Amino acid sequence: MIDIQRAPKSKLSETNFDNLVFGQVFSDHMMECDYKNGKWQTPVIKPYGPLSLEPSARVFHYGQAVFEGMKAYKDENDKIWLFRPDENFNRINRSSKRLAIPEFPKEYFFEALEELLKIDKAWIKKGFGNSLYLRPFVIATEAGVSASPANEYKFMIICSPAQAYYSGEVRVKFSEKYSRAADGGVGFAKAAGNYGAQFYPTNLAKEEGYQQIIWTDANTHDYLEEAGTMNIFFRIGDKLVTAPTNDRILDGVTRKSVLSLAEEFNIETEVRRVSVQEIIEAAEKGELKEMFGSGTATVINPIVGFGYKDHKFDLPNMEDSYARSFKDKLMKIQYNQAEDKFGWRYEVK
Repeated sequence: MIDIQRAPKSKLSETNFDNLVFGQVFSDHMMECDYKNGKWQTPVIKPYGPLSLEPSARVFHYGQAVFEGMKAYKDENDKIWLFRPDENFNRINRSSKRLAIPEFPKEYFFEALEELLKIDKAWIKKGFGNSLYLRPFVIATEAGVSASPANEYKFMIICSPAQAYYSGEVRVKFSEKYSRAADGGVGFAKAAGNYGAQFYPTNLAKEEGYQQIIWTDANTHDYLEEAGTMNIFFRIGDKLVTAPTNDRILDGVTRKSVLSLAEEFNIETEVRRVSVQEIIEAAEKGELKEMFGSGTATVINPIVGFGYKDHKFDLPNMEDSYARSFKDKLMKIQYNQAEDKFGWRYEVK
């Protein structure tokens, strides 16, 4: 059972849906569920608003915080759809477990998420590219600064309307020094600290005219792993190559969907370690046809060029672009405009 407290007034009329900045406007309601006395309490849907936490709440001191990124879509018949939500639910619990946070019950997650979407369904606008971005997250709320896992937590879901995501031309820099994660660490988890730690190296890359970093492995910096907010793919000739998931690399939902679509499109794929030198040589020989990132916010983000040390490389504009084909097919499945032979769509009833 969910406790529902409706907002007295909607912010819809005050929201300009034609001029949204990603992640800065939020819907009328949010979901909140507290963990205390050894168990998760009754989920509450309430008006979106500030939290009250002690300055000693452990999330501020020891970084016990994980999150997910999802989207809800509305088709032309006003039906609401999610895309592979089981993957997000399972991953936030894997992330939680790695940070000693209690796992969240599946029935609470889906019941509360669906109820939240039905209450705020007017915030999900129809149209290809429009969506409601969903941010489930967990934070440690227990007061106290002793260095140990908290005994109290807060699981929340907030919602932000989003338009078609376009970030302009993206150029990336291959990292020579900084790494996103190390073996045995938390790179596979969507831990908040993973993203905080990437901002400084990314800012350095931006000063050189790049938009993102492609991280290299912590041991040798010889192998490419993933971008700051995306998994990364390389098209060498007609072959699609990406790094394997491991302790350091996020098991992206869009990433695994691309690999499934590649099989459907009869595109040869290789999931293996990808060296910096291999990609540079492929670019020099004209064999590197495409690079693109994959992730929930952007779906597929083509990369027009990359840099390593003092060298810069531009990529061709392919007419038979894999990136465009994957993005089109994925979005048509998400918006209920194409057959979903994989069973990825989830209807909110």
